[in-house]
Amino acid sequence: MNRHLTRWWWVRHGPTHQRCFTGWRDVPADLSDHDHIARLDTHLPRDALLVSSDLLRAVATADVLAEGRTRLPHAAAIREFDFGDWDGCAFDEVLHSQPEAARAFWKHPGEAAPPGGESWNEAASRVTGFVDGLTRTHPGRDIVAVAHLGVILTQLRRAGELTAAEAITQHIAPLSVTRIDGDGVEWQLRQVNHEV
Repeated sequence: MNRHLTRWWWVRHGPTHQRCFTGWRDVPADLSDHDHIARLDTHLPRDALLVSSDLLRAVATADVLAEGRTRLPHAAAIREFDFGDWDGCAFDEVLHSQPEAARAFWKHPGEAAPPGGESWNEAASRVTGFVDGLTRTHPGRDIVAVAHLGVILTQLRRAGELTAAEAITQHIAPLSVTRIDGDGVEWQLRQVNHEV
């Protein structure tokens, strides 16, 4: 393996049990499945760098994976998508009250954004800039990044050469691992939605 290939181990935070848009709103993660967390911890490289979004559900998940790993500062750049006025609203509620905006956001992700929120392109640019910067700073390292569904999908799209519309349909379970290796220029999918 190329010694400069950085291995990103993307972990989706623990379940929140929310049935609505959950973006920058801070909600806790359910981390009560200790057996699952222990298996996840064993699966991840012990000497990895560990970074998380600065939202509570990601920070708390990273906390239970921190032993033996070098913790980096929490990063707002890998927060979930900013759903703006939709944050906290049920999906059906938004579809009924703003059908055109909701359809545009889900069926043609790109420039369409929720009112007061950000588009797929804006979120992807934010996340990709952070990933590329950390990859340049730590070439050849393992990085465990505890983040959110949308964040992981942006990197899955890039590495898998998918369209945003294809990426947004992918399932990423809470506490699953998606591994993407890269050097800042080329990216390779190694695992997607691996449930330990």
